[in-house]
Amino acid sequence: MPRENRKRGKKHKKSAVGIEAPAQPHEYVSEVPESHNERPSWIVPAPNHEEVNAEAPFGYVDADVKAYFRNVDNQMRSWQERHSYDAGDGLDTTDPNEERRIFFLAALSEMMDKEKMLATDPDCSLIIERMAYSMDDFVRRVFMDKLSGSYEVLVKHRFSSHVCQTLLSVVADTVSREYQGIYPALPEGAEEGELRTITRLILDICEELLPSFSSLVMDDFASHVVRALLLLLYPNAIPSQLHSNLRSRKSTAWKAKQGPLKSVFSDTDMNSNSSGTKQKNVPKEFLAVARRFVEALSVELSDNEVRALAANKVASPVLQMLLEIEASEGMSNQPGSLMDRILVGIISTCQVGPPETHEPSDYLNTLLRDPTSSHLLETLVTRSPDLAFGVLWTYYFQGKLTRLCIHPVANFVVAKSFERLDERQLREVCLELSGSWARIIQASRPGVLLSLINCAVSLKGLGTEVEEAMFTAFGFTTLEQKRALVSCVICLLPISDYEETLKRTSAEKHADNNKKYPNKNDPLEPKVQGALLLQSSLRLPEPHCRLVLDSLASLSMEDSIRLGHHPAGSRVFDALLESPSVPFKDKRRFVMSFIGHYHLLVDDRVGSRVGDRCWAFADTYLKEKIARSLIPHETQLSGSYYGKFFARNLNLYLLQRKPDEWRNLQSQRGRETQAQRNEPQVVAVPPTPVSHDQSNEVAEAEPGERRKGKRSRQVDEIDALFNARLGKKIKNGALGDKVESSEHAKELSSDPSLAGVLGAIRSAPKDDKKRRKKHK
Repeated sequence: MPRENRKRGKKHKKSAVGIEAPAQPHEYVSEVPESHNERPSWIVPAPNHEEVNAEAPFGYVDADVKAYFRNVDNQMRSWQERHSYDAGDGLDTTDPNEERRIFFLAALSEMMDKEKMLATDPDCSLIIERMAYSMDDFVRRVFMDKLSGSYEVLVKHRFSSHVCQTLLSVVADTVSREYQGIYPALPEGAEEGELRTITRLILDICEELLPSFSSLVMDDFASHVVRALLLLLYPNAIPSQLHSNLRSRKSTAWKAKQGPLKSVFSDTDMNSNSSGTKQKNVPKEFLAVARRFVEALSVELSDNEVRALAANKVASPVLQMLLEIEASEGMSNQPGSLMDRILVGIISTCQVGPPETHEPSDYLNTLLRDPTSSHLLETLVTRSPDLAFGVLWTYYFQGKLTRLCIHPVANFVVAKSFERLDERQLREVCLELSGSWARIIQASRPGVLLSLINCAVSLKGLGTEVEEAMFTAFGFTTLEQKRALVSCVICLLPISDYEETLKRTSAEKHADNNKKYPNKNDPLEPKVQGALLLQSSLRLPEPHCRLVLDSLASLSMEDSIRLGHHPAGSRVFDALLESPSVPFKDKRRFVMSFIGHYHLLVDDRVGSRVGDRCWAFADTYLKEKIARSLIPHETQLSGSYYGKFFARNLNLYLLQRKPDEWRNLQSQRGRETQAQRNEPQVVAVPPTPVSHDQSNEVAEAEPGERRKGKRSRQVDEIDALFNARLGKKIKNGALGDKVESSEHAKELSSDPSLAGVLGAIRSAPKDDKKRRKKHK
C-alpha cells in the first residue's frame, strides 16, 4: 500500500463544524466500535472462516452410532464383571469365546473410519478404552495406525488423551512379543499394503510429538500421556513409585467407578493382556528416542524454565522420569544437564573446582519444603553423582537435621538421603539427632528413624547407636520399661503416654477377652509405621535385635494373640521368622509359645495366616507337638470359618491312627518344600499368537490336554496323582466339597484304607449347575 494512502489513528465521522468528512478512495473504514478499535486501521482482520471446534476437532459422533456403542459398553461390562469365563455363553461350539469374538468384531467394523471422532467423544472415549484391553496385536496396530498424524491434537484433548494413555499402557505386551520375534497372523482378506508394527508406530508417534515436547510436558492433559510414553520407552530406568503418577487422583478415582477394565476373552484366547509380566526388554531404538526427549528438553528450555518445572504440579512428575532416564544413560554427570540445572550448577562446580567453592542456593532450600517439588528432590538425592550428593549433604542437610526432620515435607527427603550415607556420616547423624528423637516421634515423623535403622541394617553396624536412638525416642530409662518396647513402638507412643493411656483404658480393654481393635481412633491401635520400625529392628545384627525379641517374649498370651490378629502387628511375627539375624532357638521358642493356644490364634482371618507361617517353619517333631495339642479342639477348628483351613494341614485323623505314616508324610512334605525353594525360577515366555484356524490343531498337539466331545479339558493334577499311586484309571469327577486342595488329596491318598472310599467319591456323578440350567 502506498504510504500516502496509509491512514493511522481513529476515524472521525464528522469534521469540527459538524459536516461528515468524505472517505478517501483507498482508505479502510473500520466497522469496529471506537472503544474496541485499538489496533491500527491498516490491519485488516482475516475473513471469518469456520474455526476448529476444540471440543470435537474431528467432528461429532452420530446419535445412532453413540447408542450402538452404549450397548457395546453394557455388554462388555457384564462380561468383564464375571470372575470366570462361561464356556460358550449359550453357544454350543468348540470355541467358548465365539459369541464374544463375533460381537467384538462387529463393534470393530462399526468403529472403522470413526476412530478419531470416538476417541474425542466424552461418552465413547471410555468405551474405546474398555475395548483396548480386548484387542489383539493386529487390531491394536490397525487402530493406532488410524490415529497417526493426529496424536499431537489427541494427546492434548480432554478425553482422547486418556485413550492414548490406555493404548500406550496395553501395547507394552505387544512390544515385548515383537521384541522376541512373535507377530500375529494376518487375517484372510486383509487389504494390500504394509501395516506398521507396534514398534514402528511408537517410534513414529515419538517423532510426531518431539517438536512440541516442551509444551506437552506442561499441558494438563498431555502430561500423563507423556509419562505413559516414557514408561513404555524406558521401563527399567523408572522406579515403581513413579508408575502411580500416570493418572491423577481424581482420574484414578473416576476410573475405578467404571468397573473392571480387562479383556473379555480368556487368557489363552487373545494375547491382549494375559501375560501379566512387566515389560523389561525393549528395542534399542526406544532407548535412543528416550534420550532424544531428554536432549530436546535441555535444548528448548533455559535454566530458569527447567527449574520452574520442578514446582509445577503437571510437569514435575514428567521431569522426575526424565531425570531417571538421564541418570541411567550417564548424561546427568555432564555440565548443563537437566540435573545440573536443577541443582544450580553443583555438578559443574564439582568438575571445575573443589566442592568448597559452591555457594548455597535458596532455590534448593525451597524445594526441600515444597509439597510438589520435594518428590523431585528425592529423585535428585537418589540419582545424583557421588560428588554432587556430598555437596548436597554438606550444605543443605548437615547441621540442619533437627529442623528438617520435624518439618512435615522435608522429613521425607531427609529419610531418602539416609540411604546413601556411609558409616561415618551415619554416626554423625546419630550424634546430631541424639537429643531430638523424642521431638521427632511426638511430631509423628517416624520415617526418619525407620530410614536410620534400615541404613544401619544395610551397613551391618552402628547397632549400639540405633538402640540408643530407640531408647531416647520412646523415653525408656529402666529395664522394666524396655520390656514394653513392642507395645510402645507398635502404637508410636512414648512410655509415659503409653502407661497413662493404658491405665485409662485397661478396664475397658480387658472387659472382653476376645476383644480386638474395633476403633481406628484408639490410641493403642497398632500403627503401620510402628510395625515397620519393629520389623527393621529385628533385622539388626545380633545382639542388637535382642531388645525386640525380649520384649516380644514378655508379652502376655492375650496380647500376643491380639497382635497376631491385627494386619499390621502380624507382620512383626513374619519378620521374626524370616529375619536371618534372629537366632534359630528364638524362632523355635516363639513357635512353641503358642502351643495350647493355636485354636485361638487361627480363628481369625489374619491369625490363620500367622498359624500357617508357624506351621511351615516347624520341623516334624514340633509339628507333632502342635497337632497333638489341637486334638481336643478338632471340632472347634472344623467349625471355624478360618480355622478349618489351618486344620487341613494337620491331618489329625491320620495322626491318631497311624502316627508313623503321618511323620513320614510331614518329612516328605518338608523335603519337597525345601527343594522347591532351591529350584531356580523360570521366566515364562508369552505364547506365540496363532490364528483362529490353527487353534484346534494346537489344542490337539498339546500333551497336557485331551478332547472330550466338542470341548477340551485340562487333565486334573489329582487324577494324575491317583493314577500313579493306585495303578488304575479313575473317572474325572469333582472332589469339590470333599477334597478342596491337591495337598489334602495327597495326604488322603497316602492311606491305603481310604483308596476305595476316594475312588467311590470320584466316580460319583457330578452335581453340575450348568447341567441343571440346561435341563430347565
